[in-house]
This record gives sequence, C-alpha cells and structure tokens, in this order.
Amino acid sequence: MLANGSRIYDLTETVAGALDDAMTGGDEAAVIRLLAQYGLDVPAYVDDSPPEAFPLRAVSLAVAQKCNLGCTYCYAEGGDFGGPAKNMALDIAFASIDRVIAETAPGERANIAFLGGEPLVNRLVLRAATEFAVERAAEKGVRIGFSITTNGTLVTPEDGNFFERHGFAVTVSLDGIGATHDGQRAFKGGRGSYDRIVERVAPLLALQRHMQVSARVTVTPRNLRLRETLDGLIDLGFHSVGFSPMLSSPTGSDEMDTPELAEMLDQMIECGRAFERRTIAGERYPFSNMATALQEIHKGTHRPYPCGAGAGYMGVSADGGLFACHRFVDDASGAMGNVASGVDDDRQRDWLAGRHVHFQEPCTSCWARYLCGGGCHHEVIHRGRPACDYIRGWLHYCLQAYVRLLEQRPDFFGSVPVPTLDAAAASAVATKTNHAGK
Repeated sequence: MLANGSRIYDLTETVAGALDDAMTGGDEAAVIRLLAQYGLDVPAYVDDSPPEAFPLRAVSLAVAQKCNLGCTYCYAEGGDFGGPAKNMALDIAFASIDRVIAETAPGERANIAFLGGEPLVNRLVLRAATEFAVERAAEKGVRIGFSITTNGTLVTPEDGNFFERHGFAVTVSLDGIGATHDGQRAFKGGRGSYDRIVERVAPLLALQRHMQVSARVTVTPRNLRLRETLDGLIDLGFHSVGFSPMLSSPTGSDEMDTPELAEMLDQMIECGRAFERRTIAGERYPFSNMATALQEIHKGTHRPYPCGAGAGYMGVSADGGLFACHRFVDDASGAMGNVASGVDDDRQRDWLAGRHVHFQEPCTSCWARYLCGGGCHHEVIHRGRPACDYIRGWLHYCLQAYVRLLEQRPDFFGSVPVPTLDAAAASAVATKTNHAGK
C-alpha cells in the first residue's frame, strides 16, 4: 500500500522481498529507487495548497437547539449548545437553502440535513423547509437530498410518511440494546428512552423504501459490547449500523482513552470478521463502518481533509450563524459567517490552510493520513488525537479484509473496473487492485 494515491498493489515475492529489505534496513534511497524501477513513483496527488474555491453543496440546519434527552456526553450540551434553548425561524431555514441552491449548478446534487438538539422539536419548520427546498431545486434543475439525525423519541407515523415521500436518510441515535442504551441516553428526568425509541421507530423501519433508516452508536467505556449491539440493531430492521467513539464531550464525561479504544478496536475487528463471513456467503450484513471503509479503499480515496467541514459543507445555527459543521454550532473556533452575508472568505481560507493534513502533527509521517484526512476537526481541536492507534489499527485490518474480499467476492465492489499496470511494469508488479484517488 502506497500512501501517495492510496494505491494497493499485488507484488511478486521478489519485489516484495526487495522492498521489505530496503524498508527494514532504513534505506530510503533504495526504496525510492525500487519504486521508480517498477513504475510506482508518481507525482504527489495532494500538495500543500488548500482549495482555491469550494462552492457550498450541503448544510445542516440546527432547527431546534433544544432536546428532551439528557445524554451523558452530548457535544451540544443537552441540545442547546451552552446557550438559551431556541428554534430556528422559517426565514433562516429558507435563506440557508437559497444559499446552497444558488451555489449548486443545474444537474448537480445538494443536501439539506436537519439536526439539533432534537430536530423534531421544530417539526413545522423542518417540513416547510423540505418542501421549499424541493421547489427551489426543481426550479433550477438541482438534485436535492435530505437527511435527519434524531433521537427517535418524537417520531410519528406521519413523519415516516413524510421522510419516505422525500427519500430521507434517517439516522437514529441508539447506544445499545435496552439498559445499555438507557444508561447513556435517558430522558432529562432520568427515565430510559430505549423502549420509547423502538416503539416510535418501528413504523419507519417497516416503511423504508425510498428512505433509509440507520442506527448510529456512540461508543463510550460503558457500551463496548459492539457485536451484541450490531446484531441486535440489525435484527430490529435498520438499513445499516455504525459505531463512533466518544472522543470529546464538553464535560469530559464518557470519553474514550487508550485502553478503551484498544478494546473497541478488538470489537470492531470481530464485527468486521462477521461481515467478511456473511459477505463471502452472499449475505447482506449492514455494518456501515466496514462497508464504507472497503468502498473508500477500492476507490483509492485520497484526501487532505477528513470531511467537507468548512468547505462544501456548513452548519447553520438557529439564529443563522454559519459554522464549519453541526458540531461547531455557536463555537467561535468554527465560526464561518452567517446566512445573510454568506461565508467569511478570510476565515474559510485560514481554516482550509490550517486544517490541511500536511500541516497536522503527527499526520505528516502517518501512512494512513490520506485515508483518515487528519481526523474530525472538532475532536482534534477540543481533545487532541487520542485515537490515532485505533484508526490505524482499523484501517490496517480493513486493508487486509479488502484483499481477501477482492479475491473471493469481487462482485461486492460493483462494476468499477480494476486497472492494470502497463506490460513492462506488470512483469514485476502483477495487478493494481484499486484506483488512484483524486
């Protein structure tokens, strides 16, 4: 695997042995010479320059900066982001949508996400904003997509019909089965929320055709039985299930540290092995972390940032502030302007220059830097990098699993062709098994 271009090659034993000897001996000149000899040295895919222009393609609207749950680790500090609880007014939502549509060319895709707090606290604005976006997108010939992240306690069958009609990607926050979930995501009065969520979400799970209903699990030191959670949520009918470690909470509550992250890695690999077995057997096993990682490796994903935060994606606060993403709402470190006057170009330029993976340490010497992109900006700014070993360990396993699945289930990766090297290089380096990323 070559970090430059996120390129993976199947090597002959001779070439592999020569490279191993050069690397083990610390002979950098020999490594460079061998890469050139076998046609593997190419110009850098990513330089030090941030993007010159990045049109807005997606916004998340904090339509309700308030919540009915009291989650132990909430980045939004109980839903209100540390300030007075408030709802987004309709004119702010409309202005945000107009700004995205204005920067999206006909035929391109834009996305509107609804978050909070709990976005269904402000259901009327959510629905009106959706209908408005559909109308505006149709007028310009823009393809429009919608998503919502909800705690699930307020969902109604009518919401399900609305989400299905507009093809929403619905993400429900669930941290385990039964008491495991309740220990982290209870109502503010202390009562558990699991039974209520399962009851409310069941009609959506039965209805999903155009919409997709997924579960997102925040992993803390208290809910590390991931395989049990994964299988339990799949059995409930979720389209996919994904895990994310809690690395930065406002109070430090339930944050993961080195021992817990090591245990999480073991658990993730156990889930990954189940994914491999099921996939080889021709079964669907919707473990989204694994599926996403494999597809990104196959595409040769190669990026200088972990996501589009502060570039093509912005979070909008209830009062119209623009922020690098939904996690930075009302956080000055990620402020980017407001929907009335638009993005502050100087702040965005500084953000993109400063957050580039080439200027993050210890990313510059990490083999996983272009697959990881440097890690979540919010977590890095507020906590640092406690999860680097976990991320490298997970990607190392996924790279191994990719090779196994490419051999046994190449159809899993769809119709994307696998390019080969030219005839001269092919004599020594058999097959390039993934795309060089952009």
